[in-house]
Parts: sequence; structure tokens; C-alpha cells
Amino acid sequence: MTQQEQDKLGKTLWAIADDLRGAMNADSFRDYMLSFLFLRYLSHNYEESAKKELGSDYPKNKPEDKRLDGFVPSPLQRWYEANQEDISEFEKQMRRKVHYVIKPEHLWSNISELARTQNGELITTLEEGFRYIENESFENSFQGLFSEINLNSEKLGKTPTERNKKLCTIIQKIAEGISSFSTDTETLGDAYEYLIGQFAAGSGKKAGEFYTPQQISTILSEIVTLDSQDPATGKKGKLEKVFDMACGSGSLLLNVRKRIKDHGGTVGKILGQENNITTYNLARMNMLLHGMKDTEFEIFHGDTLKNQWDVLNEMNPSKKTVFDAIVANPPFSLRWTPNEAMAEDFRFKSYGLAPKSAADFAFLLHGFHFLSNEGTMAIILPHGVLFRGGQEEKIRTKLLKDNNIDTVIGLPSNLFYSTGIPVCILVLKKCKKEDDVLFINASEHYDKGKRQNSLDESHIGKIVDTYTFRKEEERYSRKVSMEEIEKNGYNLNISRYVSTAEDEIPVDLEEVNKSLTSINEQIEKKTKEHNEFLKELGLKTI
Repeated sequence: MTQQEQDKLGKTLWAIADDLRGAMNADSFRDYMLSFLFLRYLSHNYEESAKKELGSDYPKNKPEDKRLDGFVPSPLQRWYEANQEDISEFEKQMRRKVHYVIKPEHLWSNISELARTQNGELITTLEEGFRYIENESFENSFQGLFSEINLNSEKLGKTPTERNKKLCTIIQKIAEGISSFSTDTETLGDAYEYLIGQFAAGSGKKAGEFYTPQQISTILSEIVTLDSQDPATGKKGKLEKVFDMACGSGSLLLNVRKRIKDHGGTVGKILGQENNITTYNLARMNMLLHGMKDTEFEIFHGDTLKNQWDVLNEMNPSKKTVFDAIVANPPFSLRWTPNEAMAEDFRFKSYGLAPKSAADFAFLLHGFHFLSNEGTMAIILPHGVLFRGGQEEKIRTKLLKDNNIDTVIGLPSNLFYSTGIPVCILVLKKCKKEDDVLFINASEHYDKGKRQNSLDESHIGKIVDTYTFRKEEERYSRKVSMEEIEKNGYNLNISRYVSTAEDEIPVDLEEVNKSLTSINEQIEKKTKEHNEFLKELGLKTI
């Protein structure tokens, strides 16, 4: 499918969502819309695989299959009814091939038929299907995946009949809207990402916290995968593990995977952590919807700053994990409450604790601790981390003295849904080759929009190219020595090193004086001529 068709599918689905949600706020409706799209993907993928597995035994649709109430059972449902003794072996095969099982009655084809015939069993069947997918479909349990979906919510209608009717309409519209488009993994995955972005844009700043715009996600992804690339062929190698400690809906992790795969490379496993339960569920769906097997990723629900994930807990050496690439867009300047014990935490002990008023450096140090010696970390942070004093200055100074800060990239304002302030990208490495810091001031390079500014391909390409080759360009980028940074008190304010201000045009005072003298002479001459005319007319002269 072309990019134009993908965009059209996304816009079609968004138009359906915008039309159907009515008085329901965007946050609430998002969970229904995206869950149904996710079920549609799982079902289509499963039925296509079942068709290949069963071959000529897969039933064909016949007019006489329609039941008295107008309901048309799916081919797989008819096969289940006719082959009860073979179901167990068939499902074992499906688990080996597609890594999950969905019962025929829970497939989208069955759900959309219940919706089309306005069958009162729709809500019960959906609830049963969601529970089965959470607990039994996959080898790894996805408990609570649909926990935010309340099919009996009064937001859908005051009575069971009204709720059933509303759900029937939503499901029918999605089925109709998607029917004329290709439904491969990449297409539906991109449509899902598009909808997440649209819901984030329409839900206000708070809802935008979990979403990193694709254009910025692309920059981070290119940066952290660069070191795996063969300079001669341009192909990328393998990243064993990729991590995002505040993964939101997972778009950053998926972008890293896409970038490295597009260049011939591979990713071993993706790991993410998210504290918001709704967003955590979105991320898990997003991974599966992009064709990832449940063994290829792991998303953990918990507080990153409290380090609740055993996989990352260095106190158990057998579980020590290091990452080849780390990306993150943590909540900006989050207030947190570190306790005394945290001062001895292995993540912070050498640096000190970030202030209670802003956990930015706490997130940074958490990720940086788990970065491999050859890995790269790219994190989005507010500009304050570059110049604020106190404890943040101490942390920043140590990172600089240890030669861990590789690049500072300043981005334009109003790129994010969650804030209008300009932000920066810090690139960190544990074993950095260069002994300077590259500053890129891209704050003036963007396309202005009515509500949101954006970066086009040329803006993104220039940032990545400048980073890749450590280019220097007047009013855009510069490599700054540690001696100069030290003289500036380890302040990393970008404009100190790369100013975007235009140089003032030098003024030739002698020429200015000549010009003014000439002007005065012309004024005197014209005044005399004017007075002669006034005298002739008998009028008072000037």
C-alpha cells in the first residue's frame, strides 16, 4: 500500500471516530476504537493463517450458510462445528505458527456479524473474547489488556439496549471503513499510530504525554541505530536489546525497530516500561499490531523511578541487563519524592539525586545506568536540564567530566501535544570517541502550523546528517571543546555556543556622514527654490 493510501485509511478511521464518539471525550472513545482495530488485526491475521493451515479443508462461503436471523457464520466457525475432534491439534499448530489462538466466536468476522444483525449477544461475546485474548490466546499472558474497556459504560448509552445499539454502529462503521483497504500488518499498524496521534492532538495536553510525534521519533531512532551501521554498505547490523524507560504507546521503540529493519538489520528484543495503565495497554496492543510476536517484546507496568522491574534490578546479578540502544521521552520536569535510601541507589549513587521539583535527570540516569559500553542513548528533555543550577548542575557536570554527553540538539517550539515549549535531545554514550560536545541548534528550522509546528524530511535529514558526520555550520552546529564548556561553568545552554542571530551589517560612519551632508544640501537648495515661488505669490516664506 502506498503512503497516500495509508494516510487515507488513517483519515477514514479518524473520521469514523470523530463522527461516532458524540458527547464522549476523545480519551474515552479512543480505548474502544483502538481495541476494535486491534481485534480486527488479530482476527484477520489468524483467519489468513488458518486458511493456509487447513488448505482445501477450509470451508467456502455458500448462500445456504445464512441462518434464519440473517447471521452468516465464518468459515472457521463452520470448520470448528464440523471437526470437534481435530480442534486441539489445529490450535497447537496455530500456536506454533502465529503464536496465538482466537476462538471462532471471538473473531472480528463473528463480532461484525453480530453487530450487523444487531444481535443482543454482542456485548457478552465481546467481553468473553477480550478475557480469552488476555488470558489464553498467547503463551505469555496479557492480563488486563482490555481493562480500560467498559462495554457496560453509560457513556455508550443509559440502557443495555442503547449500549448494544451504539456498539453495533461503531463496529459496523469500522468494518465498512476498513473493507476497501489492504489489511496487512504494516498498513494497520500505521493506521493505529495515526489514530493515536489524532486522539493525542484532540485530547489536550495531558493526553499528549504518551505520544512522541513521528518526526521526532525518527530523529531519535536514526541516532541510536547509527553505530550498528556498516559505513561501506549502509546496512545496519543487529541490536540485541532496545529499551525505553517511559515508553508511552510504544511508538519510539517501534520506530527504532522499523529503522533498523529498513536498512537490513535486526532487533533481538524490545523492552519498555510505562506507569500509566491505559497507555501501558496501548503499548502492548501496538507491539502486537505491528506484527511482533509476544516473545519479541516485553512491556512492564510500573514506576520507572522506583525501579520496580526485576529484569533491570542489578541487585540480582543473573538478571543484569544492558541495552545497545535506549530512547526516551519521559514526562517533562515531573515532581517526584525520592527517599533517603535512593541516595545509595546504584543508578544515582555516583551523581546524586535529581531535585524533587524535576525528575528529568532521574529518568536520564536510570536509562544511562543500563546502557551498554558500546550503546547510544537519546532522550528528550526540557531545556532547563542544560543550565539549571543546584543538584542538576552537579549531575550535568559529572556527566560532562566523564565525557558521556555526546551531542545536544535544540528543537523548535510547539512540536509536542503535551507542551508548547522548545525541548532538546541529549545523546549520551559511555565510551565516547570524541572529546568535544556537538551542539545542533535546529530551533529555527521547521514548518509553522496553526496549532502545531512540524519538521519535514529536509529538517530531519539535516539534523541526522549533522549528527552523523559531526558537521559544523554557522548559526546551526558547532563542536565545542570541554575547555570552553568548563569556562562556561558546565552550562550547556545552546545559544551560548551556537547563536541563530544574524550578524549585524557593519556601518561605515564616513559614508553615513557624506550621505547626511548631501541630504542637508539638497534640503537647503529646495527650500530656497520654494521660497522664491512664495515671494512671487506674495506669501510668507519659510
